[in-house]
Amino acid sequence: MLKGFKDFLLRGNVLDLAVAVVVGAAFTAIVTAFTSNIINPLIAAIGGSNELGWGVEIISGNPETFLNIGAVVTAIINFIIIAAVVYFVLIVPANAAKKKFVSEPEDKEASETDLLIQIRDILSANGSGADMGAHAKTLE
Repeated sequence: MLKGFKDFLLRGNVLDLAVAVVVGAAFTAIVTAFTSNIINPLIAAIGGSNELGWGVEIISGNPETFLNIGAVVTAIINFIIIAAVVYFVLIVPANAAKKKFVSEPEDKEASETDLLIQIRDILSANGSGADMGAHAKTLE
């Protein structure tokens, strides 16, 4: 059991995943700083004179009932930026590298007719094709 766990840890996938999590967390911090310091002020400016930002206060004078639409828009912008960077920096180059360095085997699915022809040819080459044909006629 411990050998299997050691093999799992040293296989490489776990190390790649750990690096991806650390880099992802660092990149998320950069995007969060960008949206907090650049996008949020722009969204708040669109919101007008409301000191709480772009949103609506359901009960006047009660900041706990403030629907912060700006925070939702910021989260959506965060997601779009992170998804775009992951796609264009990681996925597109990885797919290009796969196409360049990994040759995919040709699709060798044969139709049922091709398989039956191959079986017939093998049986006739072995000399037992006639026996099988006679046996098939007796089953009908």
